[in-house]
Amino acid sequence: MLSLHHVHLFASDLERTIAYWRDHFGAVVVMDAEFAGARNVFLRLGEGRLHLYSQPPRHSGAGTVHHLGIETGELDALVTRLRGAGVSVSDVRRHEAGDYAMAQAPDELLLELFQPHASAMTPEMLRSGYFASVTPVREGATARASDTGGGARSDSGS
Repeated sequence: MLSLHHVHLFASDLERTIAYWRDHFGAVVVMDAEFAGARNVFLRLGEGRLHLYSQPPRHSGAGTVHHLGIETGELDALVTRLRGAGVSVSDVRRHEAGDYAMAQAPDELLLELFQPHASAMTPEMLRSGYFASVTPVREGATARASDTGGGARSDSGS
C-alpha cells in the first residue's frame, strides 16, 4: 500500500500561512506539534494534507516545497526495492511515532517515505483516519495497522 500523504512547505510566518489555507481553502489543523526542533502543523485540505514547517523557505519559488510525503505500510521493503533499482535512499530512521527514510526523485525532488506506528498514536489520531495505513477505530475497538511496533523497528533510533 502506498499513498501520497502530504506536501511539506516551509513557512516564514506560520500563523499567516495557516490562516491563508484555512480562510481561503477551508483547511483544518489536524496536528500542531514540535518535531526536529521546529513547530510542525499538518492541515487537512479535502483528502490531501499540507505539512507546514515553521522555517523561512531556503529559496523562493519551487524551493518552498521541501518534500512529498509517501506513506507506506512496508517501509523496509520499499527502501530495499528502491535501492535495488538504483534510487538514492537514506537509511531508515527509527522513531517512536514512526520510521522514515528520504529518497531522491527526478529533478532533485525530495521524498519522505514513512511508516507510522499505531502503537504510539493517541486515540484521537487512531479515530481520525489521518494515516492510510492505520485503520480508523471506533470507541472501544483496537487499531489495525500494517505495523504494530514490531518487525525491524529498533528502540535505539538507528
